[in-house]
Amino acid sequence: MSFEKAVEAGGEGLETDVTISYDGVPFLMHDFTLRRTTNVAKVFPNRTHLDASMFTWAELQQLNAGSWFLLRDPFGTASSLSEVDRSQAQNQSVPSLAQFLEVAAASGKLVLFDLRRPPYGHPYRQSYINTTLQVIQAHINSSKVLWLPSEDRELVHGLDPELQQTSGVKASIQELAEDHITRLNLHYSTMSQQQICKYQSVNISTNLYVISQPWLYTLAWCAGAQSVTTNSIHILSSINKPLFLMTPGEYTVMWILTDFVSAFLIFAIFTFHWWRERGLPFVSGSRQTHENGPYSKFRT
Repeated sequence: MSFEKAVEAGGEGLETDVTISYDGVPFLMHDFTLRRTTNVAKVFPNRTHLDASMFTWAELQQLNAGSWFLLRDPFGTASSLSEVDRSQAQNQSVPSLAQFLEVAAASGKLVLFDLRRPPYGHPYRQSYINTTLQVIQAHINSSKVLWLPSEDRELVHGLDPELQQTSGVKASIQELAEDHITRLNLHYSTMSQQQICKYQSVNISTNLYVISQPWLYTLAWCAGAQSVTTNSIHILSSINKPLFLMTPGEYTVMWILTDFVSAFLIFAIFTFHWWRERGLPFVSGSRQTHENGPYSKFRT
């Protein structure tokens, strides 16, 4: 449902995480276990601690994977859903990679996903990559897939050179070229405008995550990022230009001027107080004689 909503809102790509069921079906799951986003505690109460990949596809399909969203409301958006949407959200199941790719293929969207290797003892621990590639090739044009997993990248490129090899870590241009990297997928705090431009000069584009605020989206835009991953596509898709434009030079000048003005104001305030203190008489506890009698003059 969330991917369909993202497509409706104008997103150009869809991002997720993939793991492999015990019987070899790639499916979508972010967490290592099923406890947070499904009702596994109700359906399989003695298996809540198990890795998600240790369940068969038939078992996974018995779980409700949507009611938790309405209950916990992680983004504070549940109240805005219509009754139809609430009903649909309430009855979501764990989706397969094939279902996900069909949504993307039907709308012509890019897909980006990380792939988790099953734990020891899993039947597909050695073949999970080949299994995933078979599903990709059966449901979407490989050129639409941003392949993020780093394991056996050379093998993957040889099996399917149409995949857009994507790295989740920064490296030298030479290292990226050797790994056939065409995109970087990095946290926004790790990148600078200079680095983005350097990678762009050799046709390596940069995607920054997770950016959901318009002001942060503007910073990423001005820094030259080619795309961002967001939880707020319904907000960012309506922004057709940066909220503000500022070159690095203008940014530096702004802060230098701010520092000078701040220093001047602080100096002026201290000078004023110093002048006022020196201009007032200070008599503490003294008594002076007045024609009408003694009085006390105290500085307050």
